[in-house]
Amino acid sequence: MYDYVIVGAGSAGCVLANRLSANPNNRVLLLEAGGRDWNPFIHMPAGLSRLVKHRAVNWNYNTTPQSELHDRELYWPRGKVLGGSSSINAMCYIRGQAEDYDAWEALGNPGWGYHDVLPYFLKSEDNSRGASHYHGVGGPLSVSDLRHTNKLSHAFINAGTQLGLAANPDFNGARQEGFGFYQVTQRNGRRCSTAVGYLDPVRERDNLTILVRARARELLWDGQQRIRGIRYRHQGRDHEVSAGEVLLSGGAINSPHLLMLSGIGSGYQLRQHDIPIRHELPGVGANLQDHLDVCVLQRCTRPITYDQPNEIAIGLNYWVTHGGVGSSNVAEAGAFIASELSEDGRPDIQLHFVPAQLDDHGRNRLPGYGYTMHACYLRPHSRGEIRLQSANPDQAPLMDPRYLSEPFDIEAMLVATRTAREVLAAPAFDEYRGPEILPGRKARSDADLLTFIRTKAETIYHPVGTCKMGQDNMAVVDHQLKVHGLEGLRVIDASIMPKLISGNTNGPTVMLAEKIADTLLNTVTLPHAHAA
Repeated sequence: MYDYVIVGAGSAGCVLANRLSANPNNRVLLLEAGGRDWNPFIHMPAGLSRLVKHRAVNWNYNTTPQSELHDRELYWPRGKVLGGSSSINAMCYIRGQAEDYDAWEALGNPGWGYHDVLPYFLKSEDNSRGASHYHGVGGPLSVSDLRHTNKLSHAFINAGTQLGLAANPDFNGARQEGFGFYQVTQRNGRRCSTAVGYLDPVRERDNLTILVRARARELLWDGQQRIRGIRYRHQGRDHEVSAGEVLLSGGAINSPHLLMLSGIGSGYQLRQHDIPIRHELPGVGANLQDHLDVCVLQRCTRPITYDQPNEIAIGLNYWVTHGGVGSSNVAEAGAFIASELSEDGRPDIQLHFVPAQLDDHGRNRLPGYGYTMHACYLRPHSRGEIRLQSANPDQAPLMDPRYLSEPFDIEAMLVATRTAREVLAAPAFDEYRGPEILPGRKARSDADLLTFIRTKAETIYHPVGTCKMGQDNMAVVDHQLKVHGLEGLRVIDASIMPKLISGNTNGPTVMLAEKIADTLLNTVTLPHAHAA
């Protein structure tokens, strides 16, 4: 019997395990379907390029064919290892905009406005720049400036100023708009995943049990309205464990999947797969949102990119100094831009600049030297869903984001693509600019660019929303992340976000886990959140 069983040791689950086991009276079990984070490429930041298709640390999901993207099945890498996706991502630390959280609160979620969540961002953070109105120190998650940056990344920032857009040294400060270097979740040049920051310091607690390669299969019921525990498979055998509360932290794909396997979800879907309906909640798996992204690629006239690395020399230098190219997150610099589509003047385009050629998530290695501009629209209108493929827990669900199903998103992605091209055409790149690789110089009209988008757009890895927080009939959890109509069950991960935030989702996922851990512990010791 445990007080808490946490399903998923990812960006949220590691936070919960740390905070809840801090009370010695709590017995906590943390289940992770993947293994330990022993792979050295997890901890060497530039090693992320080796992890994108590594099956030992990655679920390697694919979407259903996307009708607006030439029926392509898009690759969705997600972390399957201690730390989850925080162990394989590009480490960019972004919180989003204050208005994102105020919008959550306006949707019927009291306590989730910006001034409510800012203290939990501060609580989680140990920022190398020190404490300020917007940043915390002493938290488990190390946030720091990059130790190494490429001169092309500096050219990118100069390009922004040449276009009349301000440089911004802190995307998480008073304003998000502008060009600058990303701060990253690193500590002393090494990746600081939630496993490193939250789990490593507390692994030896007597009241915390961590099981890896333990895959949840079904929630266990006590009557009609209470969850009493979970069934999981470990070392080839099924086990059952009881819990005061089960906390699902499997992410936007796996959390709704487990709910549906357990009879919680749309009756229509459950009946299709002969799963008994235990609790009808039509919103389970619905409201799927993600940032669709295009990559504009340009040849570089100088061999200064990361395309042809001397891996032995870089590795040796990194393991001795924890610096150099090995400490780069590759997506070193970025920008937030308000486009002509922004009705309120808020940034709605995000750029990630990569001083290397990046095609198909880096799985397609191109010859020569070049650089890449990722561009995405931050507040897409399209909504998709996670559906069951079968009642077999070992079979992945169907992921259907329905990219570009809303016509507005087509125009938004055209604007994002044109923005990326405009930046790459700035004088700062004159001395480096070779021919455009993608979409290519022949692609000039909107029709040409739309063909490029349909052919090459991919996820930028931010799926959310499939167990959304709220009060309407499609909401799955309330403002304390309790599953509506049930006792003993909460969902605590990015799936609860009712609307996608304006940026990368890892930092906000850590924040929401901190917030609910605080609710569960009923503590009030928080840093002061100053007005933005």
